Amino acid sequence: MKHQPTVAIIGRPNVGKSTLFNRLVGKRIALVDDRPGVTRDRREGDAELLGLQFRIIDTAGYEEDDAQTLPGRMRAQTEAAVAQADAALFMIDARAGVTPLDAEVARWLRGSATPIILLANKAEGRAAESAIFEAFRLGLGDPIALSAEHGDGMADLFEALLPHIERGDADEEAPDYDEEDPDAILKLAIVGRPNAGKSTLVNKMLGEQRLITGPEAGITRDSISIDWMWPSPDGRQRAVRLIDTAGLRKKAKIEDKLEKLSASDTMRAVDFAEVVVLLLDATRGLEAQDLRIADKVLSEGRALVIALNKWDVAEGASALFNGVKAALDEGLSQVKGVPLLTVSAETGKGLDQLLAAAFETRDAWSKRVGTGALNRWFEQAVEKNPPPAPGGKRIKLRYLTQAKTRPPGFVLFGTRVDQLPVSYQRYLLNGIRKDLGFGAVPVRLTLRAPKNPYGNRPNDTRDD
Repeated sequence: MKHQPTVAIIGRPNVGKSTLFNRLVGKRIALVDDRPGVTRDRREGDAELLGLQFRIIDTAGYEEDDAQTLPGRMRAQTEAAVAQADAALFMIDARAGVTPLDAEVARWLRGSATPIILLANKAEGRAAESAIFEAFRLGLGDPIALSAEHGDGMADLFEALLPHIERGDADEEAPDYDEEDPDAILKLAIVGRPNAGKSTLVNKMLGEQRLITGPEAGITRDSISIDWMWPSPDGRQRAVRLIDTAGLRKKAKIEDKLEKLSASDTMRAVDFAEVVVLLLDATRGLEAQDLRIADKVLSEGRALVIALNKWDVAEGASALFNGVKAALDEGLSQVKGVPLLTVSAETGKGLDQLLAAAFETRDAWSKRVGTGALNRWFEQAVEKNPPPAPGGKRIKLRYLTQAKTRPPGFVLFGTRVDQLPVSYQRYLLNGIRKDLGFGAVPVRLTLRAPKNPYGNRPNDTRDD
C-alpha cells in the first residue's frame, strides 16, 4: 500500500472548510455549525475525489491573535499542517467577497513552499461572481468556483489537485494491518471529563504539540485520530491509532448544541475504538461522572483501562489510589478489577506502562477459547456449583460455546435457561474472566434453549 500524499484545507473561520472535508472523506466526521471557530485541532481523514486518493486535513479558521491565546494556538496548528502538506486548499467565501483577513492569509501563503490551490466556496448563483473575479488579486492563481455543500466544482478541483497528488505519491510502503494479528494497529481512544489532560497526554506520547492544550475547559471539540508508532520498552515499534476526544460533562449540564455534537462525536469514537482509556484528574479524585463514562464504555462492549493523571502533583497518593480502586470495584458492577494505572501527561511518567496495559487488554478482548477447553472448564464449574431448581424443576445446562470475540460473547445451551438466576449467570461470567484469561473485559452471555421436538404434543411431560 503506497503512502498517501497529504492535502490541507485552510482559510478564515466559517468559509466551509469542514463541509468540504466531510464531502471528500464521504461522511460527516468533522463537526459543522453556523457559528465560526467550530474546528480547533487539525482533523485528518482518508479522502477520495474521482479516483484520487489522499490524506485530507481540516484545520482551524485562521485568525490574527496573539500566539499565546487560544486562536493563536489554533493558528500554529494550521501553519504546521500547511508545512507538512503536499498541497494546500485556501478557501474563501465567495458570497462575502475577499476580506482583509483573506488578503493577510494569502500574503502568508505566497511565502510558503507548499503549492496553494485557491477555492471560492459558496459560489452558487450570480451573487458570488464578483467575489470570484476579485479573488484573482490574491496572487494565488485562478480561483476554483465550487460549492462544498452541493458538490459543484469537484471536477475542477480534481484537475488542480492531480499534479500535486501524483508528485506526492511516493513509493514508500506503509504497513498493512490485520485485526487478528496481535501486532495489528491498536485503536485507542482517550476519554474523560473536561480538563483531565487528554490532549496533553496525546501530545506527550507523540513527542510534539500536535493538539491544542491550555487552561481553558473544553478546547477539544472534534475527536482527533492520529496514527503513531509506539517505541515499546522491548524494542518493538507497535502501531497505535490515538483518538483524542472532547471532554464529557454530565448530560444534564449540556445545553449548548455544539457541546451536544461534541459529546455524540466522543461516543462514536468509543464505538470505533478497541480499548478506551478513561483519564481521571488525580487532583479531583473519582467523581460520579467518571463512573457514568466507564459504565457507558463497558456497555458498548469496549475494553477499558483507567489512568489517574497528574499523579506528579497528587496529594496523599497511596490513600487516593486505594480509595479510587475500591470505589471503582463498587461502582462498576459489570466488571471487577479494571486496570488502574497512574500517569503524568506533563512529565511522561507511566505512559509506557499505560500502553502496555492497553495492548494486554486488547489481547484479552480478542481472545478465543476452543470448544473443548471451554466445556471442560464449564463442566467443572457446574459440578462445583450446580444451578438451582426453581419450583423443584431442574435447570439442565448442556454446553457452552464462544460465539464471537471483540468483545467476547458466549452462548449457553440448556433447558429452562430462561429461569436461570442472574446471580448464577454472574457466577459463570466471573469464572470465564478469572479462569480463562479474559481479565476485566466486558463478556456477554446469551442463554438459548434447544427446540423441543415434542413441544406440539399437548400431553407431553418429557423433561429433557
